[in-house]
Amino acid sequence: MTRLAEHLSIGQVADRSGVPHTALRFYEEKGLISSERSAGNQRRYSRSVLRRIAFIRAAQRVGLSLEDISAALASLPADHAPTKTDWARLSRDWQHELDARIDALQRLRDRLTGCVGCGCLSLRSCALYNNDDELARFGPGASKLRPAVEGGI
Repeated sequence: MTRLAEHLSIGQVADRSGVPHTALRFYEEKGLISSERSAGNQRRYSRSVLRRIAFIRAAQRVGLSLEDISAALASLPADHAPTKTDWARLSRDWQHELDARIDALQRLRDRLTGCVGCGCLSLRSCALYNNDDELARFGPGASKLRPAVEGGI
């Protein structure tokens, strides 16, 4: 096999991964994946890019940002696909963040159910209402929807 025959075209990667060409170019622009150029200036990807793309998609499905994914991939050797051990190590690192997101979503669900369930939609009794910006001391954003922390809301 020649060197280029060991590599995949962008169309082959799109077909094999189920990721559109545009997303592959975007991932490459963001440094998440890389390619070589053929003599005709066409992108050619190592076969290991398929596992990196699967890694990216799995991380996106659990709600990680591209910045988090980029940092994770930067901690891995660029010349081979992430392994099961790599994924286990990285997923342990993300456990706290995912738990915090789950907590925030549960709090949102519980508070929305109470508000919508009563049918009043009244700002006087709404658990999420922030009359006179009383929550400014907790910083920007929806502080009542943040995960519970010691000494916090």
